[in-house]
Amino acid sequence: MFGINQKNFYLPLHSRFVKSLISRMSKTRVLFVSQEIQPFSPESLTASHSRLIPQAVHERGKETRIFMPRYGKINERRHQLHEVIRLSGMNLIVNDTDHPLIIKVASIPQIRLQVYFIDNEEFFHRKATFQDEGQNLFQDNDMRMIFFTKGVLETVKKLGWAPDIIHCHGWFTSLMPLYVKKLYNQDPHFADTKVVFSAYDDAFTGTLDPTVNKKVSFDISEASGIKPLQNPTYDNLVKTAIQYSDGFILGHESVNPDLEKFAVQNDVPALRAFDEGDPMAAIDEFFDSVHAGKTVLVD
Repeated sequence: MFGINQKNFYLPLHSRFVKSLISRMSKTRVLFVSQEIQPFSPESLTASHSRLIPQAVHERGKETRIFMPRYGKINERRHQLHEVIRLSGMNLIVNDTDHPLIIKVASIPQIRLQVYFIDNEEFFHRKATFQDEGQNLFQDNDMRMIFFTKGVLETVKKLGWAPDIIHCHGWFTSLMPLYVKKLYNQDPHFADTKVVFSAYDDAFTGTLDPTVNKKVSFDISEASGIKPLQNPTYDNLVKTAIQYSDGFILGHESVNPDLEKFAVQNDVPALRAFDEGDPMAAIDEFFDSVHAGKTVLVD
């Protein structure tokens, strides 16, 4: 490994430590990015799977990092969130405007996994997540998505951690595959990264701001020509994610079957996790197959 002939390699260290070091260097690294995670979010299938899958793959020997937005309804004192000063302080450009990025962290009780929170007063300090009291989608959800996506990727770069796989949970993360494959693909942290997207029972009615593709175009020039993104319904956001992903997971039987057909048409492997007797093991094996396969890029 790294050009070292192990037969001639000598260190005055206990052999078990050397074996442990080699094992850690060879671990598959999985970055989990979710719109909601238990116990920081109310109970839902997305929040539950975003909590259980990282634990399952971690226990199977993979190295993990977890990110979600820091919504205003999260009780920082109860969940013991604290700011990570060395990671905070950047400004991210969204729609040609600077927005400050704050990073906070907390642990999921009993499983020793940390969650990093993307925080910004303008985008995330409101008490609701995606809709106002009248159940209307927030008009700036698209800008919040862009900020969250870039915030995660820039923070991962600061951590100096190169993920082998990024697993996205929920429609709010649907821009992540596009940004990884079209903006960050030349960065050494993400040049070989595979992306898997999971869809759940979290569909919304209506559309996001129809100019979302123009806002993304500030970062990715060809975004204006991405057909699904020109009409940002729930299904079209998921199609955009699938189009730039290397794997698609159906997390619930209510997911529109047309989305699975779209994955097949774009040669993206799909897994019906809800049909598996042991979905956590199936997802872990799916990661292994995606990691070993070829990257899917659709122009």
